[in-house]
Amino acid sequence: MPTGRQGEGGAPPPISGVLETALYVDDLSGASAFYQDVLGLRPIFRDERLAAYDAGPRSVLLLFRRGSTLTTATMPGGTIPPHDGHGPIHIALAVAADDLAAWERHLAAYGIPVEGRTDWPQGGTSVYFRDPDGHLLELATPGLWPNYRA
Repeated sequence: MPTGRQGEGGAPPPISGVLETALYVDDLSGASAFYQDVLGLRPIFRDERLAAYDAGPRSVLLLFRRGSTLTTATMPGGTIPPHDGHGPIHIALAVAADDLAAWERHLAAYGIPVEGRTDWPQGGTSVYFRDPDGHLLELATPGLWPNYRA
């Protein structure tokens, strides 16, 4: 197991971004409807164990039916090791600052309560709400992080 110290191999090659984010849901159809209809994400793949959504440039949101990933998945090109998640998970979705008020109205129109709102000292605002499985979703405007600016 790596220790976190630089080995004899030198610095690692660069990471160019986070490609996939996974959430685990009890009702794949219900969760899919929420992410597609309420959040407007475009579906790019669906089968009995997962739904994949375009979540922005080079970013995919995966919704896995809870329990469907506990064994190795054999694919035409190889295998995917088991994985799973339990309890509420948090993800943040990037939105334009000018769109945040419209998002809050949109969520209200669907009866989705906003659980929290934070105006960050360094800039940016976050609005928090839950999906049907209780996962904490965040709509975040630029300024929140040094690498997420307008």
